[in-house]
Amino acid sequence: MTRVTDQAARQTFWRRWLEARLPAEMSAKISGVVEREGSLVIFAESSAWSARLRYAVLELEPQIREMHPEIAAISVRVLPRS
Repeated sequence: MTRVTDQAARQTFWRRWLEARLPAEMSAKISGVVEREGSLVIFAESSAWSARLRYAVLELEPQIREMHPEIAAISVRVLPRS
């Protein structure tokens, strides 16, 4: 149960962190965030928003790595909302 709780806490942390740094229109299109085994995956609700988000995350990457040096990979993928 601790693993699930930790993962939920990390997801909440990253969602809030991204919302504070991205335009509201863009952060509203994030459909999920997963941090696991040195990887941060940010999901966008469509391919169009995924492309926009990918460029925005590139600008934030130095801040992400400074704050969490254990993150070796950052990617943006598509995950439509259900």
